[in-house]
Amino acid sequence: MSRRGIGPGSGRPGPGLAERRANWPLPENAPHRGAFPPELIDWFGEGAAALRNLLATCHPAEPVWTWSRERSVGFWQRMQAIEAAVHRWDAENAIGTPGPVDRQLAMDAVTHTFEVMAPARRAGREAPPGAGERLRFRQSDGSRIWIVQTDPDEVLLNAGSGCCDVELTATASDLMLFLWHRIPLDGLEVRGDASLLDRYSSWSRPSRTPADRNVTGTSPDRPRAARPQRRQRYCSVD
Repeated sequence: MSRRGIGPGSGRPGPGLAERRANWPLPENAPHRGAFPPELIDWFGEGAAALRNLLATCHPAEPVWTWSRERSVGFWQRMQAIEAAVHRWDAENAIGTPGPVDRQLAMDAVTHTFEVMAPARRAGREAPPGAGERLRFRQSDGSRIWIVQTDPDEVLLNAGSGCCDVELTATASDLMLFLWHRIPLDGLEVRGDASLLDRYSSWSRPSRTPADRNVTGTSPDRPRAARPQRRQRYCSVD
């Protein structure tokens, strides 16, 4: 926890919370299909506003605790913006047709997935070792390209250029939503070995967030696997 109170748990309960929770739905009775108590909606809104105001007054470079190797306010500003966008999509999807995520934010979220989330998830659980697969993610509503290589213990972003085993092309929003396990491959443009995209999801699927430590993307408790032989690659004209 940072000295500024940013991060998980920063929405601390205020006085009288026990009384306010009297009519709240209980998590153990999920799913809750009734109307939400106004007190719960008000409490959530108050907490969201307090967090927004706090983040707006902090410099992005200010050092704070995070569960990532990036220890700055900027991490939480980006993380909370992405989380809000993802769960806004979830809420809209639950009741109808969700709108896309903002293009620039989605681009940031794709990079964040490879640089922060995938290494953290691999470090926090027993994930199958990568076999040197190379995956290309191409933005259809812009010019960004992300090349990811899955080494035995690491997920490397933009590991060189050239041929890959599979290429996924979609809007920045759809790339983000796929990587955050919100939408399937159906309807997205895939060339090459599509099964590797499903396998990547198993490598990086969330379990628990690593506690207060530097996440390097490697697991010190698992012996490093031998580097596999080069696979047959899919090449496209960039």
